[in-house]
Amino acid sequence: MTEHSSEPPPATYADAGVSIEAGEQAVEALRPWADKATRPEVVGGIGGFAGLFKLRLDRWKEPLLASSTDGVGTKIAVAQALDLHDTVGIDLVAMVVDDLVVCGAEPLFLQDYIAVGRVRPDLVAALVKGIATGCVQAGCALLGGETAEHPGLMADGAYDLSATGVGVVEADKVLGPDRVRPGDVVIAMGSSGLHSNGYSLARHVLLDIARMPLGGIVEEFGRTLGEELLEPTRIYAKDCLALAAETEVRTFAHITGGGLTANLSRVIPRGLHAVLDRGTWTPAPVFSLIAQRGRVTRPEMERTFNMGVGMVAVLEPADVDRALAVLTARHVPAWVLGDITPTPTPDDADRRATLRGDHPRF
Repeated sequence: MTEHSSEPPPATYADAGVSIEAGEQAVEALRPWADKATRPEVVGGIGGFAGLFKLRLDRWKEPLLASSTDGVGTKIAVAQALDLHDTVGIDLVAMVVDDLVVCGAEPLFLQDYIAVGRVRPDLVAALVKGIATGCVQAGCALLGGETAEHPGLMADGAYDLSATGVGVVEADKVLGPDRVRPGDVVIAMGSSGLHSNGYSLARHVLLDIARMPLGGIVEEFGRTLGEELLEPTRIYAKDCLALAAETEVRTFAHITGGGLTANLSRVIPRGLHAVLDRGTWTPAPVFSLIAQRGRVTRPEMERTFNMGVGMVAVLEPADVDRALAVLTARHVPAWVLGDITPTPTPDDADRRATLRGDHPRF
C-alpha cells in the first residue's frame, strides 16, 4: 500500500496573487505608448532599473530643478465604474506638470506609479496610454515607472495612480510672489470641466443623492454624465511657457483643490490682494448641476471646485492684450479676471484673493 503525503504543494508567488508573467506582458503592452512620450535628452528606454535623462547644460546658465508629485483622486472611481481607463492618465500628468509650470519650469520628464489589485496587461496599457498622451501634450518624457500588484490589499480591477515630474527653470526666471506688483492684471484660463478635484462631492451629489446613471444623457451636457465626469483635465504647461516667453508674466496659479481664491492666494505676497470678478465668466453646466442637485452653497462650491478656471496668470498690465492673443491662438479660453491691489484692511493680510459679484446665468 502506497502512503500519500499530507503536505500541501509548494507555495508560489502566483498562488499568493502575484503573476510575474502578467507583469512582463504588461510591460510589453505599454511599451508602444511609452515610446511615444519621449524627448531627445532621454538616454535608453523603459525596462531599466532607473531612467536616464541628459541635462543639456549648454542650454541653461544656472538651471534649477523643480519637482512635483500628485495623483488623480476619486475620479478613478468613475473610470472603474465605466471600465474606461485611457483618459485618467492625462489627468495624472496635468496634476503634476501644471504644478511645475507655476514657477516657470519646463517639464522634462515624469515617472508614474500604478498600484493594482491584479495585473491585467490590457488595463495597464490603457492607463499608460493616457499617461503617454498627457506627456506628449505637456512636452515631457515618460521616463519610466512602477506597476505594483497588491493582492489581498486591493480588489481585482482596483487601481490607483500617482506620478512625480521634474522640470527645469533658469534661476533668474523663477516666477513667484516676489514678482507681483500693485496694478498687475489677473488672466483666467478656462478649465475643461471638473478636472481632477472635488470628485468625492460630485459623486456624492450626482450618484448618491440625485441617483443619476453614469450612462444617462444629460441635456445640459449634450452627452452622458459619465462622459462629462471623465473629460480629461486641460494641460496648460506648453501654453504657460509660451505666455511667459512672450509677455512679462509675474506668476501662475494652478487651480486645483481649495478652489480659485485659495490657490491664487499662494502666489500673492503679503500686502497685496487679488480682486476677482465673478461677472467675467459663467461656470460650465456641470457646476450648476452639482450646486442645484446637492443644494451646495456657493462658498462650498468655490472652495471645492475650480468653477471653470483651471489656471491663472498674473502679469504686467501692458501685456494683457498680447497675453490674450497668445492664448487665443493656442485655443485656450482666456479673459481678464481681476487685478492686484494693496491689501484693503489688516484683516485681509492672510486672505489674499477675493471674489466679488455674481456669475451670469449661474
